[in-house]
Amino acid sequence: MPKPIRGRSAVIAGSTGLVGSELLALLADAPDYDRVFALTRRPLPTKAPRIVSVAANFDALAEVLQQVGPGADVFCCLGTTIRQAGSEAAFRVVDHDYVLALARWARAHAARRFILISALGADAHSRVFYNRVKGEAERAVRAEGPASVVILQPSLLDGTRAQSRPGEQLALRITRPLRGLIPRAWRPVAARDVAASMLLAARADAPQAVIASRAMHGASALIERG
Repeated sequence: MPKPIRGRSAVIAGSTGLVGSELLALLADAPDYDRVFALTRRPLPTKAPRIVSVAANFDALAEVLQQVGPGADVFCCLGTTIRQAGSEAAFRVVDHDYVLALARWARAHAARRFILISALGADAHSRVFYNRVKGEAERAVRAEGPASVVILQPSLLDGTRAQSRPGEQLALRITRPLRGLIPRAWRPVAARDVAASMLLAARADAPQAVIASRAMHGASALIERG
């Protein structure tokens, strides 16, 4: 277990989502940070003395995050679907524009590391809109974010969401019984393992990395063992 680092802060965006809520719970118990600033528009799923709720205003991050000093670790768990967003344009605002705004803030405020959840198949040149936006977000964060960027590319996320995603739920019902037959690279990955992979990435020394889905399986057990 790492020793507490006095004065270190974390910022998390998307803290009420599937992975974000798992990560917030981990950060509430982990000794790595004195304070965790959670950008949110809804009540937080986890409460702890070190967690500070702040308004998720991505047009005024310097204002809402003015308490955060240099050297923070920034965790970006933002993500939606076109169906939930209502249009491709609205989807892009969340999965690209807000992500980039947070990365720019992280660079301007000397963040120690920016850790981003992207997706398996992210490709800025893809013909698939979802994959293309995810790839463009990755490219923009590398270009305009802080010097240290870690990107996670999970496969289908396995967990219980607060908001229904029928397509995802159908895919999980089909793949769960076949889990052992699906290669690790493509196998659905538990949301808690993705969250744990983000925390492990913050603890690691590598300044730049892409973490593939196959490497995330079992990460929560590593956190639990300390």
